[in-house]
Amino acid sequence: MNEKFDIAVLGGGPGGYVAAIRAAQLGFKTVVIDKSDLGGTCLNWGCIPTKALLKSAEYYDIAKNRGKDFGFSAENVTYDFKKIIKRSRSVSKRVVKGVEYLMRKNKIERIKGYGVFENNAAIKILNEAGEETEKIFFDKAIIATGGKPKTFPDIPVDRKFIITSKEAMSLEEQPESLIIIGAGAIGIEFAYFYNTFGTDVTIIEMLDSLAPLEDTEVSETLKRAFNKRGIKTHLGTRVIKAEVKGNRVEVLIEKDGKNETLVADKVLNAIGVTGNLEGYGLETLGVKTERGFISVDKKTYATNVENIYAVGDVIGPPLLAHVASAEAIHCVETIKGLNPAPVNYDAIPGCTYAVPQMASVGLTESEARERGFDLKIGKFPFSASGKATAIGEREGFVKLIFDAQYGELLGAHIIGAEATELIAELGIAKNLEATYETILKTVHAHPTLSEAIMEAAGDANDEAIHI
Repeated sequence: MNEKFDIAVLGGGPGGYVAAIRAAQLGFKTVVIDKSDLGGTCLNWGCIPTKALLKSAEYYDIAKNRGKDFGFSAENVTYDFKKIIKRSRSVSKRVVKGVEYLMRKNKIERIKGYGVFENNAAIKILNEAGEETEKIFFDKAIIATGGKPKTFPDIPVDRKFIITSKEAMSLEEQPESLIIIGAGAIGIEFAYFYNTFGTDVTIIEMLDSLAPLEDTEVSETLKRAFNKRGIKTHLGTRVIKAEVKGNRVEVLIEKDGKNETLVADKVLNAIGVTGNLEGYGLETLGVKTERGFISVDKKTYATNVENIYAVGDVIGPPLLAHVASAEAIHCVETIKGLNPAPVNYDAIPGCTYAVPQMASVGLTESEARERGFDLKIGKFPFSASGKATAIGEREGFVKLIFDAQYGELLGAHIIGAEATELIAELGIAKNLEATYETILKTVHAHPTLSEAIMEAAGDANDEAIHI
């Protein structure tokens, strides 16, 4: 094939395939190139399969430990670890097939192979042996190659004993003990999953809190919940090195000048993500990068090279699938000349799907204070919610942060049941510059968990009814 396309998309994840679909909708002749299955890390080895694993853990926890609270008992509750993993993989494959269908529906050309830029108008396609099989030409190209786990020499990932999230969701045997390095969303979710099924889990985090990007009160609540579950934590702790010895891994840590060695069957490296930059010919193009990510103009997502754009994890934080998709749509619409509204990075929701769930949008309390805002803060515990009590989910709270002068919502933080669903309302509120009064005066259905949002808004102005 030596075909010419209006837009060539390199990468088939939530940034790439969404860019391709929107481009096709707008009449562009489009091709998407990816060496792996469509859906990227998110659909294949991230967002989707992990949620399947976490749901299995949640059901097991309910059946084994919480059934009596609801009036039933289940004796000798067991699980099949391999079947749990198998279901997760089948869920992933089903969703990926849905994306493949969307490619066909929108008449998007799909090339499976290694795409390497020859220049800013051509991409050569290589097979696994590195041999060129074809070449395509384009007017514009969008790089959406995503990210990969960040690694350090002192924590040498061998994918057998020292693993990444990809291996953690597809292990053939459940480890008896697991050390997780990093307490971000990936580390927290896998800690909950493995702990629920009886693995001895230890989390090591360099900063002083679990989920360090969350509001301090949320992080403290999560720590108490994890302590109750028996998950051990080492916060404010540096990993000096990890070393495989026999069939186990020794991890040397340091805190307050004192060293300690921890030992486990597996170590999960969850210390972050860096851009997928290597092997795509970006150096040949002269694409500018900084700190492991492609530099772009956030108004257009153009790189420094003419005709070349980039979106998603490859351009840096926030490293979220929904951000990649939003950037992809904006990028394509900009190429079309539609002058779309910019992506509002101040209203991006972040979600962690462990139990308890966590979700947030906007500023934390400390961030708002650092920016000089006078604040009104409202908080409502799920323990005071009728719906939460009825369904046995009284853990956690809603916390809303408002500008005292104008009443505008600055940040929203939820920890508890269905937090990752509830946050959508607050994302809309943040995007529309809602105030505590407009949230409070929006009538919420009763009984629902979302009433906690209304009550938290009322609490910010001493108008809450149920606390």
